[in-house]
Amino acid sequence: MTGCIPAVCWVPVWSMAFWIGKGRVTMSDLQQTPLYDLHLELGGKMVPFAGYSMPVQYPMGVMKEHLHTRAAAGVFDVSHMGQVMVTGPSWDAVALAFETLVPMNVLGLEDGRQRYGFFTNDAGGIEDDLMFARRGDDLFVVVNAACKDADIARMKAALEPEITVTPITDRALVAVQGPAAGAAVASLDATADGMRFMDFGTLTLDWVEVWASRSGYTGEDGFEISVPEAQAEALVRRLLEIEGVEPIGLGARDSLRLEAGLCLYGNDIDAGTNPVEASLTWAIQKARRAGGERAGGYPGADAVQAAFDDGVGRKRVGLAPEGRAPMRDGTPLFDAATGGTQVGEVTSGSFGPTVGGPVAMGYVSEAQAGIDTMLWGEVRGKRLPVTVAKLPFVAANFKR
Repeated sequence: MTGCIPAVCWVPVWSMAFWIGKGRVTMSDLQQTPLYDLHLELGGKMVPFAGYSMPVQYPMGVMKEHLHTRAAAGVFDVSHMGQVMVTGPSWDAVALAFETLVPMNVLGLEDGRQRYGFFTNDAGGIEDDLMFARRGDDLFVVVNAACKDADIARMKAALEPEITVTPITDRALVAVQGPAAGAAVASLDATADGMRFMDFGTLTLDWVEVWASRSGYTGEDGFEISVPEAQAEALVRRLLEIEGVEPIGLGARDSLRLEAGLCLYGNDIDAGTNPVEASLTWAIQKARRAGGERAGGYPGADAVQAAFDDGVGRKRVGLAPEGRAPMRDGTPLFDAATGGTQVGEVTSGSFGPTVGGPVAMGYVSEAQAGIDTMLWGEVRGKRLPVTVAKLPFVAANFKR
């Protein structure tokens, strides 16, 4: 889901001034999260990221941060994301209104549960992906950082005045991820131990009341925690006091999500990507598909259903380059070592520390999308072998 940024992993990709969108951004132009001073204190290397100054890594380094998260637990600052509360006269009113923007079954969401979703446009493309959770009769929505202004405008234009869309500007957002994350959070509130993947509720962590979902962006168990900004730094300090919990930057966050086969908005999905070609059909419940009780009714519904019915020309796939060199986003893919035809392109690629080799995702023609299909990526004028691979590269470790 989260980001709206270029693919990143290792520090050489980043610098203290970074290209975002069409213009060059310097550190003085950037917003700061409530945890900015703590990042500096912890030795975070700060870089421009979706309009914010964010830590790409800490002194441990990206490789060790990645492996530590897989083995124990890491804390990520994701306060740059957009948090929004959608309210109305009843849950049914809120849910049915929100269904006019997304192809998900919002009405069927139980209180205290969360789902992955995406906004679509009239052509069936993905305008942004998001998480939404039911909080009583209200809907709590988390959207990508660089897309949040457009997303909030989209919701307000479509839903108000019958439904109220309220951006939340006084809360930070942190993620605790890894196999030890559950025990770490439960040591501060034992009720967290009873939460399962995609549960959402209120916890009291070291006397701070927070909203927490058991979810994340790494493929590991963990929590995403919305906390009042005035208490955010104290809470993160408390989490870092727990044995096995370390601060983790954006570099490891990107390589973790790529190993987990999770999309990065702006790279793997965008406004020109149909969810069927993105292999995200699992996120569209039967109630919203043809023959369902509330089929269609969202932007681009006909285009999405046509892709279900008629197929698509390309598919998102996992890619395993041979050797040790990563294939970065933008690498063209061919069906032959020489000559032949370009059949696709890499959209995300880096070295996978857990896998011990390069990993990538991209789009290839449907005829070339079968597992173990051999392709060739053209890197600096030389074609190198790459195999279509099953996603995810690292099995999910969610608490079911």
